[in-house]
Amino acid sequence: MSAKIRKLMIQVEEVRQEADKDIVPPVRKAAAVAVIENPFAGRYVEDLTPLMDIGEELGDLLGRRAVAALDIQPAQAESYGKAALVGEAGELEHAAAILHPKLGKPLRLAVEKGAALVPSAKKRGGLGTPIDVPLGHKDAAFVRSHFDAMEVRIPDAPRANEILVAVVVTDSGRPLPRVGGLQVSEIEGKDGLR
Repeated sequence: MSAKIRKLMIQVEEVRQEADKDIVPPVRKAAAVAVIENPFAGRYVEDLTPLMDIGEELGDLLGRRAVAALDIQPAQAESYGKAALVGEAGELEHAAAILHPKLGKPLRLAVEKGAALVPSAKKRGGLGTPIDVPLGHKDAAFVRSHFDAMEVRIPDAPRANEILVAVVVTDSGRPLPRVGGLQVSEIEGKDGLR
C-alpha cells in the first residue's frame, strides 16, 4: 500500500541571533511534513504492516526533502527526528506503525549514516494541533548540544481520518550550546551513543 498524500509542507527555520549574539553560520532546521490518509481510521485492524510500509516510503521521501531544503550534502546533516500526529479517528498505534519499524532506514540513507536512534514523538489531535519533533545527533546520542526540537503545525491537518508525519533534519546543534557533554569533534559514531 502506498501513501495517499493530501499535502506536503517543507519548512526551514534559520536562527541568526540568540541572546544578542550573532550566530555564524546560522543554525538551520528543516521539517518535511506529509499529511496522509489513514487507511485504518475508525476501525481496529490487527495487522498494521501497510502503515509500516508507508513509513518506509515516507522516511525516504521526507528525509530527502528535508536535506534538500537545507541545500546540504547528506553527510552534512547533523541531527534528525521524526513525529506523527494521528487524527481523532486513528490510534496512537497507527503513528507507531509508521514511525518505528521501517521509517528509520531510509531516513538514515538520506542523511548518510545515522548510527543513533531517531528520536520520535507521537500523539493524537485535530486540525492545527502542533507537535514537537524531538532532535538528537544522527551518529551519537550523547551529544547534548544537539538535544532540541522543532514545532510543526499545519492549520488544516490532521483531519479525523488522516495522519501528519514529520521528519526534521538539521545542519548543526542548538545556538550557543554550553551544557557540556560529548562534543561533535569527539564522536566515534560506532555504537550510536558516542
